[in-house]
Amino acid sequence: MNKISVCVLAAFIALLPTPPAKLHAAEKTKPNILVILADDLGYGDVKCLNPDGKIPTPNLDKLAAAGMTFTDANTPSGVCSPTRYGVMTGRYAWRSKLKSGVLGGLSPRLIEPGRVSVAQFLKDSGYHTACVGKWHLGMDWQLKPDRKVTELGIEPREQVSSVEYDKPIKNGPNSLGFDYYFGISASLDMVPYTFIENDKVTANPTEDRDFAMMLGKEPGQRTRKGPAAPGFEAEDVLPSLTKKAVAYIGERAKAKTPFFLYLPLASPHTPIASKKDWQMKSGLNPYADFVMATDSAVGDVLAALKANGVDDNTLVIFTSDNGCSPMADFPVLLKLGHNPNYIFRGHKADIFEGGHRVPFFVSWPGKITPGSKTDRIVCLTDITATCAAAIGAKVPDDVAEDSISFASAWTTPKDPPARTGLVVQSVNGSFAIREGKWKLCLCPGSGGWSVPRPGSKDEVGLPAVQLYDLEADIAEKTNLEAKHPEIVARLTKQLEKFVADGRSTEGKPQKNTTPVTIRKK
Repeated sequence: MNKISVCVLAAFIALLPTPPAKLHAAEKTKPNILVILADDLGYGDVKCLNPDGKIPTPNLDKLAAAGMTFTDANTPSGVCSPTRYGVMTGRYAWRSKLKSGVLGGLSPRLIEPGRVSVAQFLKDSGYHTACVGKWHLGMDWQLKPDRKVTELGIEPREQVSSVEYDKPIKNGPNSLGFDYYFGISASLDMVPYTFIENDKVTANPTEDRDFAMMLGKEPGQRTRKGPAAPGFEAEDVLPSLTKKAVAYIGERAKAKTPFFLYLPLASPHTPIASKKDWQMKSGLNPYADFVMATDSAVGDVLAALKANGVDDNTLVIFTSDNGCSPMADFPVLLKLGHNPNYIFRGHKADIFEGGHRVPFFVSWPGKITPGSKTDRIVCLTDITATCAAAIGAKVPDDVAEDSISFASAWTTPKDPPARTGLVVQSVNGSFAIREGKWKLCLCPGSGGWSVPRPGSKDEVGLPAVQLYDLEADIAEKTNLEAKHPEIVARLTKQLEKFVADGRSTEGKPQKNTTPVTIRKK
């Protein structure tokens, strides 16, 4: 064959369709993305973060050893719904209608129509997307004639019968870019007690039930009473979510497109109820048992990645939505030598570090050095921008306005960090702004559930703001606001700018959805 014939043949071959195997390999250059969000898991509950901790967490320790640990990771809020809004939108929830507190299980959709979620962004980038777990961002249940439900809070008992549970749900996760959804509408201590698959309940909640807030502490506190599906048990939720996540990974491993799986677990949030196999395993209390069960569930999901041959091309992010709740029974755990919130002041709901400093591990074989650590500041709103960086895509200017990629922590670790501060809110809507080592809390107390509580006698007479040097005082014991009025003024001005600009990142100013007040009267 002469040179001309060879060239003609080569040109002809080049025009042929790409063989399936090669096409599959080319498409796999985009990583699968798995985001696991625990519910109320404290920083000190993970053994590798708290060497003095008493709860074994071998699977989370293994994940940390396989990738990078972020020791200064923060949620944008001390409670559930606003943090989840931040994860989904890359935007602080106080820019939305929700200024304080959390939604209920029957609340309508919170995320604004037309707002691009991380799921929609990845779906538009060629990903198959799924959410398996606790939603807690509202969905539009069909209501009975002349009935209503609370929009921006937990519905009272008299509203639990307002819903036509056997009719399709509108504006749930599927409307925000998820191809598939399976889970529960809100926290596991909120009605309705039934699973939802895509836009329908899997079983009509025809019974009226509640559950013990902590297994073994009966009589005691119980969950909100309301509609429950026959046979629904709180202890079955974690295994059910795990099973669905494992199955999804198996299904998508056979497909040619990359997947994004958002797995917001409902544990170890109340009701604290693990399966019998885990009860009394910790030797501490039921909360510690539930943490161990949650760790095991994470292990099962990570094992599914490996079993299906996709672990080497999957970016895994694990974190929690806020600090540990006092429902874990702190006195018992502390007496036994375990502090769920580690060395930090406060806990879930608070403006203090214990309310928003959380475990944060990122693994990506071949991209992230195993066993690495960083003290760079990261916020859960940053997940959108980081996913974009991982797939080489650009986030539009009007999307994820408070999201900054943390990928530089492993790609260019010697460069200055892109994020140097963040904004945090407590359950009552109090603000804090962080800049480097400085943290300014625009309230006199915790803003949450720990002492000094808002409006309590413990708060009377305290300065209106708190300023802490976290490098010297991680426990937030010494208020420096009187010594550094210039820093108080500067950080307050910075927060006002973030509010006015409608964003905390570079770009064109955006409108906030609703007006924002940074100081409570």
